Amino acid sequence: MLWFRGLLFTILMYGSALLLSATVLSLFWAPHSWRWAVARAWANFCLWAGRVVCGLDVTTEGRENIPDEPAVFLIKHTTALETYWQIAALPTSAWVLKRELLYLPVFGWALGLVMKAIAIDRGAGGAAVKQVIAQGKERIAAGLSISMFPEGTRMPPGETRRYGVSGAALASETGCPVVPVAHNAGDLWPKRGMVKTPGKIRFCIGPPIDPGGRYPRETNVLAQNWIESRMLEISRLYQEKAGAN
Repeated sequence: MLWFRGLLFTILMYGSALLLSATVLSLFWAPHSWRWAVARAWANFCLWAGRVVCGLDVTTEGRENIPDEPAVFLIKHTTALETYWQIAALPTSAWVLKRELLYLPVFGWALGLVMKAIAIDRGAGGAAVKQVIAQGKERIAAGLSISMFPEGTRMPPGETRRYGVSGAALASETGCPVVPVAHNAGDLWPKRGMVKTPGKIRFCIGPPIDPGGRYPRETNVLAQNWIESRMLEISRLYQEKAGAN
């Protein structure tokens, strides 16, 4: 039964994403706020569908830590859930993402239009960092926050890798705070397979980190330490893997 519920949710999520994409592309002439409102309605629909169909009770903690001004959000990436959660829960943002996503017909085009994407070549090293800084400054000047997955890809619960420094470097250049985000979605939503286990998913928004007076790598380490320590507190799979080690 859980498999069929997961299949139904997947159909609803991706089917509605195609409808969203077509709607957004038809609004290419409209203010960005209109397109974002459509995307936010879709994200809230996905949260609702996940709760009703799969029993995924998503809660957000630490909303008081969201700054009034633009910020750089660094989000732990383990599932597809955080991709739409952030649209529903965070301020209007530009996404840093791999450029291959923009090549997807319809969906990729809409993604670039709505998310004001900073599309990078993940193998470009320093050039990608410079691109994030240059284009991130433009997005921030326009009043947008920046959202990114600093590990660059989905990580199995209990695992991490060195966070990319581009977000912290952008924060240092602009003076924007870095806001870390942890969650336990990976406990209930495996990377592969249809099954979504019913339960509570906690998204925890951490206190803003002021990049002033710090090297970007120092800011990055502070963000990673907060995220990984919070993951260990709230994620059952993190705790199990830590116990096994």
